[in-house]
Amino acid sequence: MLKTSLSIALLATTLALGSAEAAPDWNAVAAALGKSGSDMNGVYRVGLPRTDLHVTLDGVVLKPTFALGSWLAFSPMGDKSVVMGDLVLTEAEIGPVMQKLEQEHIDITALHNHLFRARPATFYMHVYGEGDAVALAHALHDALILSKTPFGAAEPEPAKPATIDLDTAAIDQALGVKGKIAGAVYQVGIPRKDPVKERGMTVPAAMGSAEAINFQPTGKGKAAITGDFVLTASEVNPVLAALREHGIEVTALHNHMLNDEPRLFFMHFWANDDLNKLLAGLGAALDKVAVERAAK
Repeated sequence: MLKTSLSIALLATTLALGSAEAAPDWNAVAAALGKSGSDMNGVYRVGLPRTDLHVTLDGVVLKPTFALGSWLAFSPMGDKSVVMGDLVLTEAEIGPVMQKLEQEHIDITALHNHLFRARPATFYMHVYGEGDAVALAHALHDALILSKTPFGAAEPEPAKPATIDLDTAAIDQALGVKGKIAGAVYQVGIPRKDPVKERGMTVPAAMGSAEAINFQPTGKGKAAITGDFVLTASEVNPVLAALREHGIEVTALHNHMLNDEPRLFFMHFWANDDLNKLLAGLGAALDKVAVERAAK
């Protein structure tokens, strides 16, 4: 009996150690990638904003956190890890980065524009990979160093709460969620009601499944807006009509994933106008989407 109890205890210890060894070491992932991130409910997300680029659109200088934010998100999946992300690249960087990702067996799931008239033009390459988290990070680092993507240390948190020249309370009230300030931009993420899956894995908001709306102040109560609505097929044209009726330009419509369930379409947009006018348009569009937000 004692021998049996010891055997069971040893087995439990072995299983526990095996589980601990299988869990990704995010510090090792950060070292391999060359940039640290943050744990967002089990997803390790790394921001790689293109602070090296000076991009303007309709006279507005775009903040890196507004429309130039490359990112990678790692998540455990059974005995391996998954990485998904969106890489902001210039035209000259696309070919070398794509070739290296192919060599490293990282899937390219989309390549497209998000905005019109931006100068210089930027393109967005979505990626997907499965395997050892550290090996995936090494592969992505080796591809990204073929671009001019900065790998410097993350900026420290401000000593006091950041402020922004926008009525953020009005934004939160109109959209039904609370946003956050990041790099002089107000970012709002609104999760869909039903789970999104890619190759059988649930895709959390931190990996790109939520509606994303960014606000950049442009003075005198105005803001530039961009982001993407994450939509099912039946939601696409009602949202498109609502945005256009309120003077918000639809700039792209495409997929970001290859095997998503349900099949999703990502609608990007742009406007620079009075904040209250923009909120009316965004609210009208969100009314057409099955999302999780507080009632107005």
